[in-house]
Amino acid sequence: MDQLSLFPTEDGSVTFWSETFQETFHSSHGAKLEAEAKFVIPAQIAAKAKAQSQLNILDVCYGLGYNSAAAIDTVFQSDPTTHLQIIALENNLDVPQQAIASGLINIWQPAIAKILTTAAYEQAVITDNLSLQLLIGDARQTISQVPTQWADAIFLDPFSPPHCPQLWTVEFIQLLANCLKPDGYLVTYSSSAAVRAAMLSAGLQIGAVPPSGRKSPSTIAAFAPIPLPPISDQESAFLLTRAAIPYRDRNLQSTSSEIITARQIEQNHSHLPPSSSIRKSKI
Repeated sequence: MDQLSLFPTEDGSVTFWSETFQETFHSSHGAKLEAEAKFVIPAQIAAKAKAQSQLNILDVCYGLGYNSAAAIDTVFQSDPTTHLQIIALENNLDVPQQAIASGLINIWQPAIAKILTTAAYEQAVITDNLSLQLLIGDARQTISQVPTQWADAIFLDPFSPPHCPQLWTVEFIQLLANCLKPDGYLVTYSSSAAVRAAMLSAGLQIGAVPPSGRKSPSTIAAFAPIPLPPISDQESAFLLTRAAIPYRDRNLQSTSSEIITARQIEQNHSHLPPSSSIRKSKI
């Protein structure tokens, strides 16, 4: 079982440090801020809540529940009559339960903290204007329970690609794209060329979200012709290097080490220039 320890962030909220993945669950800049700036705002949750009677969100890697909580808070403030439906995928139920035991969810208003508590212990919350279903297990399998073209927004928030490549592969991102409505948004904190290449392979177009708490931008993806903020010329250049060779998991059952090794072999045999050629050209 993963060993979790408390990790304070700059906005006053607290997240966990994962001993297994050697990463925090959220940015050190601010766990609550990250949920809003990198997921809720780019996915235009407020605008969609005002325009639609029902809003569907797929939250991949629910974790402490902060991304879902930020979405719930935004929808309730934007239009409390909108019915919000969230399907959340999480591999380790101990994470949201420890977040509750440690008092980490108390940064949210009591009504939302109650929702997060119920979700963690009952895996379902149903009210007049909210349905939250927490699916526990490998997201590569539990995603099969999400209907096709169902999501108005997908929050993709696993640990980083080098530490959790299973959820950044061409095959898994294709499954996510299958779940996305034609006018929906897929948002993630990652700006990895490999991840963006996988999104392009899935038929999505990509855009950049302004940096929040770090130098690199985040990524937003959607189907054409939805307009997206463009990525920079340098980011586009990285898509033409070995860095853009994506992670692959053809049977959706490979281990992280198998996925990483296969990608390294593909990179070693590639005729594409290394990403270092881009960095050197900018010196």
